[in-house]
Amino acid sequence: MPDLVPDLLAFIDRSPTPYHAVAEGVRRLEAAGFVALSERDVWDHSPGARRFVVRADGSLVAFQVGSLPPAQSGFHIVGAHTDSPNLRLKPQPDVSAHGYRQLAVEPYGGVLLHTWLDRDLSLAGRVTIQRDSSIESLLIDFARPLVRVPNLAIHLHREVNRDGLKLDPQKHLVPVVGLEEVPGVRELLATEMRAQELGDISAEQVLSFDLMLYDTQPAAVVGARGEFVSASRLDNLASSHAALTALLGACQAGCAGFTRVVVLFDHEEVGSGSAHGAAGSFLSDLLERVVSGFKGGEPQGLPRALSNSLLLSLDMAHAVHPNYSECHEPGHRPVVGHGPVIKVNANQAYATDAETAGYFVRLCSGIDITPQHFVTRSDLACGSTIGPIAAARVGVRTADVGNPLLAMHSCREMAGTADVEPMVDVLTAFYSESDV
Repeated sequence: MPDLVPDLLAFIDRSPTPYHAVAEGVRRLEAAGFVALSERDVWDHSPGARRFVVRADGSLVAFQVGSLPPAQSGFHIVGAHTDSPNLRLKPQPDVSAHGYRQLAVEPYGGVLLHTWLDRDLSLAGRVTIQRDSSIESLLIDFARPLVRVPNLAIHLHREVNRDGLKLDPQKHLVPVVGLEEVPGVRELLATEMRAQELGDISAEQVLSFDLMLYDTQPAAVVGARGEFVSASRLDNLASSHAALTALLGACQAGCAGFTRVVVLFDHEEVGSGSAHGAAGSFLSDLLERVVSGFKGGEPQGLPRALSNSLLLSLDMAHAVHPNYSECHEPGHRPVVGHGPVIKVNANQAYATDAETAGYFVRLCSGIDITPQHFVTRSDLACGSTIGPIAAARVGVRTADVGNPLLAMHSCREMAGTADVEPMVDVLTAFYSESDV
């Protein structure tokens, strides 16, 4: 098993929410000498500087300034996202029914609903509290089985195996947290924060929260020969992990002429339409400030830099399913364990074109990797990524790529252990060669 696989498992287990994924990314960046920047400050960059910025707790940009002005040398950018489809608590979540205490939840993104049934789930996210006269946000993770969405017994639904399970998310996905005497969510949060020594916090101090359910089963290696990674949130924490790992590895060799960038967006699963999603200004703001902050900047620096830049939009790709191969386009059926995938869509659901695909093929061939290819069947709708959104927002050439995945958007997904290291190697090569 490659050394990177246990590290990926640990990254996923420490990242039950986008906020925790960013916190874990920050921990790794700071350990490698990266320094936090505030968007409120004036930035002044010198060659080799390692910096990162967090916006709204769920999005992160990290970069190493190149030895040459960005206006001349451009950016090598790898983009991914921190969010995954899940179930999220509503603002007033406390529900009682027939002797049970339950939690009102809302599906976030394209959830494969039935996969959340009969699993030991916990709660994590961020909580906004009032402490004295100030308001602050804290990360919280109950880190233990806390809630469950029980199936209906087959004795009461005997036709389910014949007709299929049909779930109404309003009625059938309301998890049970205990019997009706269990305290409400704000009291549970206050008790948990006190137990985690986050302060002597009362339920009345809890102003609001962004909380989501997650599967408590740890990420694992499975298969007769350990061929697979089985985990929640592989889409797209596996890509976030690969991007950060490649950046940190490339930085160990010193700075390049160009500026290396990783951007991890929140809200991809719901269309990226937020101030810190790919449709927002986060990346474009960052790139403009890196250009202008390098030795005073240069005239027309940002468009000059972007003309010499490339974005690799990194998101998991659909592996061919052995039981449903007819759902895949012939000749474009990626297999788990067979390496990175180039994703193409003529209608721009993916941003790849001939030029950027050719660059990625050449990048792979330089380290003896043969990429796979994915195209959605013409009679099926194609999913999308941050790629075309960021490409349009920033104006940068983009290729959509990713590792193959089974059970995408399930509560628990399956990828290949043999795919982890090659993707990191390709991204490291991208951060090492200057010709884009």
